[in-house]
Amino acid sequence: MWFWTKNNKKNYPDFWKEYIDLFGKKKKKLSLEAIRFVAFDTETTGFDYEEDRILSIGAIAIKNSNIIVSDQLEIYLHQEVFNKDTVKIHGIRKNTDFNKITEREALEFFINYIGNAILVAHHAEFDRKMINKALQRHGLGVLKNKIVDTGVLFKKTKHRVYLYDKQNVHYTLDELCNDLKISKSDRHTASGDAFITAMAFVKIIIKLSKDKKIKISRLFGGIF
Repeated sequence: MWFWTKNNKKNYPDFWKEYIDLFGKKKKKLSLEAIRFVAFDTETTGFDYEEDRILSIGAIAIKNSNIIVSDQLEIYLHQEVFNKDTVKIHGIRKNTDFNKITEREALEFFINYIGNAILVAHHAEFDRKMINKALQRHGLGVLKNKIVDTGVLFKKTKHRVYLYDKQNVHYTLDELCNDLKISKSDRHTASGDAFITAMAFVKIIIKLSKDKKIKISRLFGGIF
């Protein structure tokens, strides 16, 4: 467990201190319409939290069930680790002509961008852990934002499945696209998958809002 005290904040960089301070005071509850959500996705060299590295981060803001296309982030990182087997998925090669930055710079951009927004991701545990491992490599803490998993949220539109087999059924992002009629263009890019996740989130919220038996304030049992 991390304890945020005055003493252990002294050696943190300013961006991390400012980030911590966003969560230091109890704030009044906001309506769903007033909350800033940020859908995000990472493309990585693999699935090993210790050995693999983030190649790119994509993120886009959502507010009042609207995707704010003017409020988005796309970052490519220098590759410390190369895995030719995953290139066929994300298409990011070591010598690809992107404007790449260091992992430390990418983390600062990402943290400054998300602020205290509620994060949205598909199979969020993976992306959360990859970001947290990167943060820890640079002597920082872990993400403090609440996180919503669209996979968990989507199950709540499938009442029988969610009630009787909520632990064993996992929907892929492609399955959400098919069910919710979302285009798969730019699939397997961080920014593309972040946008698809944002679309899925908005469609799921709208769909669940129409069910009078469901209280929107109780929808976020999938928040970590």
